[in-house]
Amino acid sequence: MSDTQSESRRPVFAAERRQRILELVRANGAVSLRELAQAVRSSEVTVRRDLRALESEGLLNRHHGGATMPGDLTREPSHTQKAAAASAEKAAIADLAASLVEDGDAIVIGPGTTTQEFARKLTRHTELAVVTNSLLVAQALAACPRIEVVVTGGSLRGTILALVGSAAESSLAGLRVRRAFISGNGLTAERGLSTPNLQVAAVDRALAAAAEEVVVLADHTKIGHDTMVQTIPAERIAHLVTDDDAPRDVLDDLAGKGVRLHVAQT
Repeated sequence: MSDTQSESRRPVFAAERRQRILELVRANGAVSLRELAQAVRSSEVTVRRDLRALESEGLLNRHHGGATMPGDLTREPSHTQKAAAASAEKAAIADLAASLVEDGDAIVIGPGTTTQEFARKLTRHTELAVVTNSLLVAQALAACPRIEVVVTGGSLRGTILALVGSAAESSLAGLRVRRAFISGNGLTAERGLSTPNLQVAAVDRALAAAAEEVVVLADHTKIGHDTMVQTIPAERIAHLVTDDDAPRDVLDDLAGKGVRLHVAQT
């Protein structure tokens, strides 16, 4: 093939690759750089260049380690979309987070696909008391006779299969447990944990208020990313459990706020 022919093929390949990247981000809401590179069979350097080009056209937003759709501050991905993203990382995070739970503990667990995976890891424990507003978490623990599961009241938010609203918040008032295990849609050192929805944020705050310590479970696609409503400021987060693709500079900033880091190897 001549140099001229080779050059003529490159823009076509780049256009097809960028279209595939857009399709992946639209389908999943947030996609990591590594996942995009694997999906389009290109290097992370090439995909990073593609993301810059797509962002310059206003087609997506770049952030640490990946990309999201424009307007993502208020976008709430569905449970199905979130379940498809970073599944291996979530499993590793859940396994590591389970080491922070001891038999006899009383804990609260918030909604999310990572916390659902975390709940599955708790089935090896005994004598636990778990309070949750997540139907998925409750389902994961339902067959464990030695784990007492208390589900809050509230209105069902179908996108995340969790209970929200004043009844959910009232169910948590007056509780005191050892730790709260909470996920979210974004985590930065400046604003802490955040979510796109006001009702979800209000219940997350109530979950955190019931605990002596807050443990955040967040894969690398959430680290360095921000959404509309702050739930837990960084100073209130005692532990972060994440994976080894999380951007180091953001982790260092969080550590500077007093957050203890637990990094799962994937």
